[in-house]
Amino acid sequence: MFQKILIANRGEIAVRIIRACKEMRIKTVAVHSTADSQCLHVRLADESVCIGPPSNKESYLNAPNIIAAAHITGAEAIHPGYGYLSEQSTFAEACEACHVTFIGPPAEVIEKMGDKASARETARSAGVPIVPGADGIIPNDQEALKVAQKVGYPIYIKATAGGGGTGIRRVDTDEELPTAFQMARAESEAAFGNPEVYIEKLIEAPRHIEAQVLADNFGHVIHLGVRECSVQNIRHKKLVEEAPASAIPQSLQNRIGEAAVRLAQKVGYRGAGTVEFLVNSRGDFYFMEMNTRLQVEHPVTELVTGVDIVKEQIRIAFGEPLSVNQKQVMMNGHSIECRITSEDPENNYAPSAGKIESVHFPGGLGVRVESQIYSGYETPPFYDPMLAKLIVWAPDREQAIARMSRCLDEMEITGIPTNISLQKRIIANPFYRKGDVTTDFLARRVMENGF
Repeated sequence: MFQKILIANRGEIAVRIIRACKEMRIKTVAVHSTADSQCLHVRLADESVCIGPPSNKESYLNAPNIIAAAHITGAEAIHPGYGYLSEQSTFAEACEACHVTFIGPPAEVIEKMGDKASARETARSAGVPIVPGADGIIPNDQEALKVAQKVGYPIYIKATAGGGGTGIRRVDTDEELPTAFQMARAESEAAFGNPEVYIEKLIEAPRHIEAQVLADNFGHVIHLGVRECSVQNIRHKKLVEEAPASAIPQSLQNRIGEAAVRLAQKVGYRGAGTVEFLVNSRGDFYFMEMNTRLQVEHPVTELVTGVDIVKEQIRIAFGEPLSVNQKQVMMNGHSIECRITSEDPENNYAPSAGKIESVHFPGGLGVRVESQIYSGYETPPFYDPMLAKLIVWAPDREQAIARMSRCLDEMEITGIPTNISLQKRIIANPFYRKGDVTTDFLARRVMENGF
């Protein structure tokens, strides 16, 4: 097994990976910007290296500095977490060239599935249904207009290198298209360094369902069931996730999981990955994208399956086989995750930074909190506003909702605005409680009555 792993990330996910490594008796190296010297992941790691100034480009996206830190500290492998360098094939290639193991899929797989237009074609060839749309990259707004008129409005213009709701623009008319096209390209260029976009038909009020897959170096590919991720904010950022997706039939969940496995097999996948789908009211499902990395919401799957996905990633990267097969994967109970962010829902989700005066996390049976914050912690203004992930498990969904409601009431973060009050409203909403959620749930069922 690896003796030392460098975590090329920050915040709660870096803390999560460090904890898994400690349980596996693996030494850890944290990297940090000058703004993150007091972050919890730096305190918990065995060693730490400052890799640059606060800006992402000069620190957490600075591949040469990160690989140099691995060599200086003697780390044999790099875990990228999610975001940042986790889906950059050039970084995976650089790790290989520098004789450092990249804990993730091969570079060619990241490149193939990271390009959303290419991923659509791969899914089609694997017999996985895809959303109607463009066959490839859209070079200009004139071509975009032709495709939009062919598939019919409304449409989404999406960044080929996108993810996490970034680089997406809804278009309802010909007149809106040129501006939306340029905005999507500009946002994609700024976020991913790649302005290329494609077009998909907008599936009205779908459910957002995703399947977790694991694959080793010996041809074994399994899925760990599916997650419900339909509760999202106006920027398509997920707010609440749960596993399993109990509001859709088990037979449909199985078909989605099997489709995800077929796709992973088709591309020769290795490691942990997530295949995301849209499901309409008739039960038709369509491939949306594949995230070739760990997901923010992976804990809900861990709690209902008992599989530690981070440890599986590390074992697979080291060359070990999967610790479970498909028949051994059993769903037990229900899990819900609420993302707690330093965003103000009353002010168009504006992120905030500042000193956290006090923190109280809930506890008790079936409660898990993943966070990098503590009383007195100064949240920097340069990064994602995620403060914590509150995750609960219970024998069934009704009890899980009751437990989450209790935990949100107990949770307290003072000093900066948070979305805790919004999460309380979501969990208390009668439509959420009966599982009637779609991607427009927040606007239609919660915010329509005012915050």
